[in-house]
Amino acid sequence: MDIDPSRNEKPSYEGLGTLTSAFGGELRNVTDARLAADGYLRALARTTPPSAEEHWDDILLVVTELAANTIQYAPGPFELLMRPTFDGVHVTLRDGSTTRPAPRRFRPSEGGGGIGWHLVNALCDQVSVIVRPDGKDIHAFLPW
Repeated sequence: MDIDPSRNEKPSYEGLGTLTSAFGGELRNVTDARLAADGYLRALARTTPPSAEEHWDDILLVVTELAANTIQYAPGPFELLMRPTFDGVHVTLRDGSTTRPAPRRFRPSEGGGGIGWHLVNALCDQVSVIVRPDGKDIHAFLPW
């Protein structure tokens, strides 16, 4: 994976097991996080193909929603971590806000929004939030 240091991303693979990618917290980093996740899934699929085609898209959608929510509600740098589990993929998004995500009501008349956290919870087998003194980790477990 080629990395442009000016884009604030620093992915590293430990074997093929773990992806760690850091981002500066700019709007373009939502796409950067999705691309990093896609590259990781491509590498993972070479050794362990997904059990269903939609799992790949579901993981990318969850990464996109978590990154977009971070940019909107927890401005600043964030980190994406991904690793395989015995039956899926564990996605962690780490940011610098101690505020827990909360579902919002979808209001299409006000320009949309409010559906991302619902999507994350619907697509994942398990979602948990761990608040740290300097921010939080959102853990999402998805089938693969």
